[in-house]
Amino acid sequence: MGRAIVRNPSVYLMDEPLSNLDAKLRVQMRADIADLQARLGTTTVYVTHDQAEAMTLGHRVAVLHEGRLQQCCAPRELYERPTNLFVAGFIGSPSMNLVPVEPSDNGAVPLGSVRIPVPGEARAAEKLVVGLRPEALELAGEGVDAVVEVVEELGADAYAFCASPLAGAPRLVVRVDARRPPSRGERVSLRPREGEAHLFDAATGLRVG
Repeated sequence: MGRAIVRNPSVYLMDEPLSNLDAKLRVQMRADIADLQARLGTTTVYVTHDQAEAMTLGHRVAVLHEGRLQQCCAPRELYERPTNLFVAGFIGSPSMNLVPVEPSDNGAVPLGSVRIPVPGEARAAEKLVVGLRPEALELAGEGVDAVVEVVEELGADAYAFCASPLAGAPRLVVRVDARRPPSRGERVSLRPREGEAHLFDAATGLRVG
C-alpha cells in the first residue's frame, strides 16, 4: 500500500487486502484504511467478501451476485431498503429472517397471531416473503410461538435462535436484551415491531412496497 501511495495515483484498487489477517488486526487495519482514504481523498475501489468491511469502508456499496449487479447505494440504504431477496439475505449479521406468506383479501398477511399490513402495490402478488431483521422482532405476549434453541451472547448484544412453526422459516433469529436473555428451551412469542417489516414478491424476488 505504501508503494502505491507514493505514486499518487488517481484511483486505488484494493482486492481483499485484509483477507490474510487475524480478526483483531483486521478490525484495526479497517479503521486505518478508512482514515487513510479520508485524508488522501483518492477514489478507492475496494473488493471484499466481508460485508463488515464493505459497510464500514464504503461510501457506496455495490452488491454482485453471479456476475450481475444487484444494488449500488449507500450502506445505510442497502441495509434499510434492500432491493431484492438476495440483498436482503446477504446484508446483515445475523441475516434477515425471510418468511414466505400468502396475502389475504383484507390487505394484510398473517404472522402467527399478528397481521402485517400490505401496501396496495404488493397485493397483486400471488405469494409474498416477509423480511424481518433480528432487531425488528421482540419478545412479547403474542405473535409467533417459538422455542429458544441457542442464545449467542456477544457482550453488548445477544441473539436468540428460535425454532418456529412457520412454513419455510423453521428458525427465527431475534435480538434480545443482553442483560436478560431467554434460556435455552424457553417458550417465547416473537412479535414484529410496527413498520419494520420488508415485503418481497416471492416469484420475482423484488421488493414491493
